[in-house]
Amino acid sequence: MLASISDVKRRLPEEFIDYIYEEFSVGTADKMLYSFMGDRYTTLRVNTLKYDISSLMEYFKSINIKFDRVQWYKDALIIKNADEKSLEKLDIYKNGYIYIQSLPSMIPPLVLDPQRGEKILDMTAAPGSKTTQMAAMMNNEGYILANELDKIRCERLKYNVELQGASIVEVVNGRGEQLGDKYPEEFDRVLLDAPCSGEGRFNIKDVKTYRFWSHREVNRLSNLQRKLFLSAYKALKKGGIMVYSTCTLNRKENEEVLDWALNNLDIEILNIDLKINGVVEAFTDRYDKSISKAIRVLPSKELEGFFVCKIKKN
Repeated sequence: MLASISDVKRRLPEEFIDYIYEEFSVGTADKMLYSFMGDRYTTLRVNTLKYDISSLMEYFKSINIKFDRVQWYKDALIIKNADEKSLEKLDIYKNGYIYIQSLPSMIPPLVLDPQRGEKILDMTAAPGSKTTQMAAMMNNEGYILANELDKIRCERLKYNVELQGASIVEVVNGRGEQLGDKYPEEFDRVLLDAPCSGEGRFNIKDVKTYRFWSHREVNRLSNLQRKLFLSAYKALKKGGIMVYSTCTLNRKENEEVLDWALNNLDIEILNIDLKINGVVEAFTDRYDKSISKAIRVLPSKELEGFFVCKIKKN
């Protein structure tokens, strides 16, 4: 294990390694680096617009695919003996009965808890994992505006929305920073799963996951996240609920964005009622104490690193 951890340390940016050991205990930092060594289990959720978890489990048993249930989400499974490529060959995948999705990526929609008949904004939506999850949670009753800036990713989003049968979703291609002015106080709930440096998803077998990381890039993203947050706030009705999430680990893109928001906007941070192993409180040593209600998911064999916060607009 130690040889492997030293291999991770050699490959990942030195400044990132320093940061991890500054912020977390040595034991926790070692575990996180260990998780960057390679493949996590494939995880998925059933698309309840087309199928159900009992039928899916029966089907997997019949073709000898082994799985574990996810304690905090009844519609999700951890696959033990099949990878993504082999699952993509199955008809249930091709027909949109399942969606292959990392477990932490399922958390923001669960925390947002969209209700049937509501108007929802998904600000940075591609490839559509959370968008289609929310449509299923709402049983296709209501409306979801799913925005994506990148044209190619927008096409992917449209494809996934259609395949999953998420008929309440309207896909638009535009700048998330402008949506608040375009749709002032129009949405019951807003999901801002912000573009980020992706530290929670680093994998030393895939240089693309960490090639572009730098302190400069983290700072650039933190500024963009504040602009998107302000836009989300403007688009949200008074009393509405917003979720801010990233798949990164640093303070700059997480706690510092929330601290800025608390100081500049009329919001409060709410408790998150999900009991998930591998979750720790957000840092509060330099910030408003209410930020401790946000959660940081530590990367592990089953989970990518993630950060999630639930917010109310006063």
